[in-house]
Amino acid sequence: MTSNDATQQANNRAGEAAAALASLSGVPNHQTAVVLGSGWVPAADLLGRTVAEFPVTDLPYFTPAAVQGHAGMVRSIDADGTAVLVFLGRTHLYEERGVDAVTHAVRTCAMAGCQIMVLTNGCGGLDASWVPGTPVLIRDHLNLTGTSPLHGADFVDLTDLYSHRLRALCREIDPGLPEGVYAQFRGPMYETPAEIQMVRAIGGTLVGMSTALEAIVARSLGMEILGLSLVTNLAAGMSGHALDHLEVLAAGRAAATRMGDLLARVIRQIP
Repeated sequence: MTSNDATQQANNRAGEAAAALASLSGVPNHQTAVVLGSGWVPAADLLGRTVAEFPVTDLPYFTPAAVQGHAGMVRSIDADGTAVLVFLGRTHLYEERGVDAVTHAVRTCAMAGCQIMVLTNGCGGLDASWVPGTPVLIRDHLNLTGTSPLHGADFVDLTDLYSHRLRALCREIDPGLPEGVYAQFRGPMYETPAEIQMVRAIGGTLVGMSTALEAIVARSLGMEILGLSLVTNLAAGMSGHALDHLEVLAAGRAAATRMGDLLARVIRQIP
């Protein structure tokens, strides 16, 4: 299969999923898409009125959630007239299902009509002042996965990948929001203290196992992207104790109200 064929296949599969989504939800087009990462799922209840909800596996080419804290559901929400498509969980690169599986939800959102892509995650923070539960706007990323989500010579400009306009809107709503540079590793192992020092040296302030590959595909499809990380723990070697996925989920639950309120207000104010 050529690279062009691979891209076309990925988009065709997303088109099938988008058609099934419209049929199951009764909503022909959505305007804004949200992917909720580890710890963020409780925030979905605050975004608006649920129109429809069903397992992602009801849509073609989606696979069951493989990570605790990811619900494996898709929800259509009416946020005061804005049709919002919410994925409660995602597929990660470390699940070894391939990059097209990682980005299938993003492509489906684009085929469903979404022009805004909101990508959230739970992550480790390299700034000691960011206590667990701190939301951080992503202003840029480092793709340390060793792979690309694009096929062939698809030259995509990643300047201002994470929309300055949408970040400014977030700061109007919550002026105290800090910004950071997100580094995506492949996972599933957490980073070593030495790797955290490497990330610090090259300008990273957040570390996790998602988001960057999805953002690249979203940009390639013409979407405007907002990235928002929830710091769930200090990065490896900073806290003096081992990292634990349950800690990630607990921090997300504790911050769910603030996160849901922030997302709901941002979605309603996007022109």
